[in-house]
Amino acid sequence: MPVISLESYLLVGMMLFAFGMFGIITRKNAISVLLGFELVMNAAGLNFAAFSHFTDKTIHGQVFTLFIIALAAAESVVILALIIAVYQKMNTIQIDEIDSLKG
Repeated sequence: MPVISLESYLLVGMMLFAFGMFGIITRKNAISVLLGFELVMNAAGLNFAAFSHFTDKTIHGQVFTLFIIALAAAESVVILALIIAVYQKMNTIQIDEIDSLKG
């Protein structure tokens, strides 16, 4: 059975980060930007877990990754609630069309 190296994990993490940043920078839809941000958070969690597994053999990286997952779930709920509120007020979720936050 082949062993997966640290470089393989870092390559996957780098690709996730790059796709996430591409989604954040190029998308105009608020939900697409949120998905890009989630990819960036997952890349960070993968890197923490990989470094923890390959360096000191403790579970600090895995615990930090669990905190990242919990934080990502909480921020997704808050941001989706904000997106729904903005859509009800302005009938759009396109970031460049939202120009005023006055009620």
